[in-house]
Amino acid sequence: MELRHLHYFIAVAEELHFSRAAERLHISQPPLSQQIRDLEEELEVKLFERTKRQVHLTEAGNVFLERSYRVLAQLEQAIAATQRIGRGEVGRLAIGFVGSAMYTVLPEILRAFREQFPAVELQLHELTTAQQIQALHDKQVDVGIVRSAISEPGLSVECFLPESLVLALPETHPLSAQTQVSLSTLADELFVLFPAKMGPVFYEQIIDTCQQAGFRPKVAQEAIQMETIVGLVAAGLGIAIVPASLQNFHRGGVIYRTLKEEIPNTGLYLTWRRHDSLPVVKTFLDLARRTTQGESTCQPTQQSI
Repeated sequence: MELRHLHYFIAVAEELHFSRAAERLHISQPPLSQQIRDLEEELEVKLFERTKRQVHLTEAGNVFLERSYRVLAQLEQAIAATQRIGRGEVGRLAIGFVGSAMYTVLPEILRAFREQFPAVELQLHELTTAQQIQALHDKQVDVGIVRSAISEPGLSVECFLPESLVLALPETHPLSAQTQVSLSTLADELFVLFPAKMGPVFYEQIIDTCQQAGFRPKVAQEAIQMETIVGLVAAGLGIAIVPASLQNFHRGGVIYRTLKEEIPNTGLYLTWRRHDSLPVVKTFLDLARRTTQGESTCQPTQQSI
């Protein structure tokens, strides 16, 4: 039995007229009559009572019609579900992210994704860049949102949100009276930095920026989370160069100042397994790109590895 036999049978059962059913199916009547006879022979049961003037369903025919409707309905549901999976509209998506991403457009992206694809189960994991790289390799997360342009075999990386760097100072710091601060005036200051092993690219960016101004920063404290860095600045343990989005983290005791020197932007980067075929990953990446479309270019620029 083939699927077409069910369609032929349902057409005849609903029309109770072979000529009208054949016209509806866009075939001629003799092949339709033969297909119904073949179906009855295969089932070893009579589905229709035929006379010269009328066609009626037998009791077996009525039962088969009801079950045929169910089979086709289940098939349509299976097709629809398969297509939705193929379009990335259902499934599970595990996302890793650095904590500071929550002060940028990440909440907006997550809200839009939830509204557009409610059938996708989101699993969120706050992780450092280094932890996200490992989690991607271990297939514990599907997409990472990191703070630097990593270069890692098997992963693709793409900048989707550029961001400037600002200086975080204790509010009682003498430099707080200035609207702009020169890097060269920070040579004797103590710095709070992100650990090199957790985010080497971002760490080196800060070190290189200071060295270009003629000094290497004196590191007093290290902290994994950007919020902790800001908290340590508020406690007077040092100053920090941080992404501008941290200004959305309302923490008393801290002020932010722009830097006079033109320094490279940081940015948020999407990263994923290069050969990942999960449609839901592509769906999320496309939405993230659309959300930040029109933003200026990150430095370093987009790369795929």
